[in-house]
Amino acid sequence: MTRSSRPRTLGELKRSGYRPRSVKDELRANLLRKLESGEPLFPGIVGYDDTVIPQIANALLARQNFILLGLRGQAKSRILRQLVDFLDPEIPILAGSEVNDDPLRPISKYGRLLVAERGDDAPVDWLPREARYVEKLATPDVTIADIIGDVDPIRAARGGHVLADELTIHYGLLPRANRGIFAINELPDLAGKIQVGLFNVMQEGDVQIKGYPVRLPLDVLLVFTANPEDYTARGKIITPLKDRIGAEILTHYPETVEEGMAITRQEAWIERDGRPVEIPEIVAETVERIAFLAREDKRVDQRSGVSQRMPITVLETVVSNAERRAVLCGERAVVPRLADVYAALPAITGKLELEYEGELVGAGRIARELVARAAAETFRAWGGESVAERLEEVVGYFEGGGVLQVGDTASAAACLEGFRRVPGLLDAVEALELARPDSPGHTVAACELVLEALVAERRISRSEGGGYGRAPRRPGAGPGKPPLVV
Repeated sequence: MTRSSRPRTLGELKRSGYRPRSVKDELRANLLRKLESGEPLFPGIVGYDDTVIPQIANALLARQNFILLGLRGQAKSRILRQLVDFLDPEIPILAGSEVNDDPLRPISKYGRLLVAERGDDAPVDWLPREARYVEKLATPDVTIADIIGDVDPIRAARGGHVLADELTIHYGLLPRANRGIFAINELPDLAGKIQVGLFNVMQEGDVQIKGYPVRLPLDVLLVFTANPEDYTARGKIITPLKDRIGAEILTHYPETVEEGMAITRQEAWIERDGRPVEIPEIVAETVERIAFLAREDKRVDQRSGVSQRMPITVLETVVSNAERRAVLCGERAVVPRLADVYAALPAITGKLELEYEGELVGAGRIARELVARAAAETFRAWGGESVAERLEEVVGYFEGGGVLQVGDTASAAACLEGFRRVPGLLDAVEALELARPDSPGHTVAACELVLEALVAERRISRSEGGGYGRAPRRPGAGPGKPPLVV
């Protein structure tokens, strides 16, 4: 149906053969169509294909309201906002209606009077699917007027109505979401009396505004998000409302490093103006493993969780530090390396909620340990154990007093020259096929990965300034060699 051929009056709409259906029936029908055609249900949502998405589909097919329950940074809000794709492109409403009255079944007094007065000449507008999604972040100061509505004295005075007249109501967000989707984020933060108002509308379709009963048989899909109750101590979902929510769907963090990397690459701002960005796979994997290790570290508050936003912002900062170096050194391409991950420590520490033990150690130290451990796991995943003999040469160099200082602003060529003086280092990188003859930056990143893996195993040490040397010395040992500064 083109814009010019769309019915503009109630009579034209009737003659067009239009038949109203509930929003849940509409969502169900469009979901079935997508399933039959093989279309992706939630494009851009990675890692939920076998867990969360089938459960959401089941809830929609069952015409149920549902809640997404999970820790922060698990794409809950994004999923809810994509539900609009299951709505029809547009629907007819009575022109001027605040609650999206169906022309054939108006629920507001305004809509009923309009149809009574104008009959088949009642004007019809068309509402696009994007306007049928209403979202509210729950906070303790939200009132019943915000959600349901309140009497508007000015409207009563201008229209000459008594305050008990339904025409004096200024509708809240929920009635304005009629024939659409109403989403509430962080539901437990909503005051109990507001939650009571919600389930009354959900079940009975009526509500009291300023003591006057108003019948509002709303047609709406209600969806919610919340953190687990053991984390969100600020409030809870009252039992009658929880009982009226059809499905409780648990979200989760990426289950594999590969899934996490796919999400991070999709969401991170990587492409920069001016210079091409080439992110070595080992660097991207190390960044992702930091988040995985943090989610297992007992010093990090696991009830709070480690958001997927952490590796996203870390990767963005890593690229930015490499971009700054490329500009300073006049390099053609932006090639991040492990030193850039250490430069991104502020993006890690700011997203770690620590337990008491972690507070004693400090976020900075924990973040450095996570980087080294992530590098070690990445190194092993790329076959690091196969070059054990060459690693002995590398360790022997530092045990003999060799020291290497690598600055994060040193060019790739300068770093590579310094790494060549460490026996066995480049041999190990080449044996693992991590070296890139055409890209010194990739080779430097691989060399730093080897060194960081040795740091994690405490076979060598790394200073906060990027200096590599022997592992912590025993009392009475002699001085080492002066550092080789790159």
